[in-house]
Amino acid sequence: MSITCFHCKSSLPIPVSSGRAVVAFRESCSSCGTDLHVCLNCKFYDSGAHHECRESSAEWVKDKERANKCEYFVPLDGSGSTGQKAKESTLADLDALFKK
Repeated sequence: MSITCFHCKSSLPIPVSSGRAVVAFRESCSSCGTDLHVCLNCKFYDSGAHHECRESSAEWVKDKERANKCEYFVPLDGSGSTGQKAKESTLADLDALFKK
């Protein structure tokens, strides 16, 4: 599995333990040094959601670009922002539904 750094867009391999990808709280990108355990690299990040997170039990994180200790963090699979893809998919579904 890999993760794409939100800052430099480098694809980085991440270890898998017990079937789950693991990114340590203080892990950083080997290319640019930016923190990896950040909201912008999490599959639950969604700029349109409450607190910009689709995980309802997660605590609010002020700075989405800095390392945090969120226990709900799940790294993106390296294919980009799921929040944007979900938005585009929803808009396409609505367009198809209300098509004239």
